[in-house]
Amino acid sequence: MASQLWTGVYPAATTQFTADDQVDIDATQRVLAALVDDGVDGLVILGTCGENNSLLPEEKRAVMKAAVEAVGGRVPLVAGVSELGTTRAAEFARDAEGIGMNALMVLPAMVYVPTPAELEAHFRAVAGASGLPCMLYNNPPAYRVTIGFETLDALAEVPNVAAIKESAPDPRRFTDLINRYGNRFAVMAGLDDVALEGLLLGATGWVSGLTSAFPQESVALVAAANRGDWDEARRIYRWFMPLLHLDAEHDLVQSIKLAEQIMGRGSERVRMPRLPLAGARRAEVIAMVEQAAATRPLDVAVAA
Repeated sequence: MASQLWTGVYPAATTQFTADDQVDIDATQRVLAALVDDGVDGLVILGTCGENNSLLPEEKRAVMKAAVEAVGGRVPLVAGVSELGTTRAAEFARDAEGIGMNALMVLPAMVYVPTPAELEAHFRAVAGASGLPCMLYNNPPAYRVTIGFETLDALAEVPNVAAIKESAPDPRRFTDLINRYGNRFAVMAGLDDVALEGLLLGATGWVSGLTSAFPQESVALVAAANRGDWDEARRIYRWFMPLLHLDAEHDLVQSIKLAEQIMGRGSERVRMPRLPLAGARRAEVIAMVEQAAATRPLDVAVAA
């Protein structure tokens, strides 16, 4: 699994719920297995789309165990580490390793906006809590802090800090990271509607939201980029872009799960404080997904 990390398409997989708001382990396993069957290269479990911060601690552990049971050994499994405090995050990292996760996606501590020194200390503590490779998640619009060069310079000496999920909306960041660090960190594109730009500029792979609804096209897009077929990559990307923009909105989880439901891949149920889309917004997203489904680039869906 280590040799397969940080390359290709990694859906930020959803957690499925029953009608009475319990975690639906069977449905979650079906979602994960279907994505792997459709050719994705890895899975991020318990990221934003996995509704990490809406789950109880024991539910998070159950989802990880279910993922290992369903697809462990087929593709790398990366667990999101998203906790209020550093002690909880470190404990979660140790548990994830014991359960059988292959790597971690480490977020800043939730709610509190840290100084660079505090951010570095948090990442060091979580990375040091297990032997798993860690991907740091940089998403300034969502978490109100940038993982700056000062922090990354200091963390470059930590062996298992291996990758960066780059979700800043400015594609110049990819070049700046690679110019400064070379291949010290793998850089994954993390914002769907800047994904092709990231791949062109040297990202090794794509952590994707909308792949959960359209995995074949996502795999074909990255395959085209990897073989240098930029005409084909642009063709798929342009078809995909109206949906990819949803990943940059605050209701991305609801939109992605609704898209999954329309495509027969999951349920739109979310856990509060989120509510399913309603009214004009729901109609808008349905129309977008149905348009994408009606115009799928099916000739490339199986080419990868």
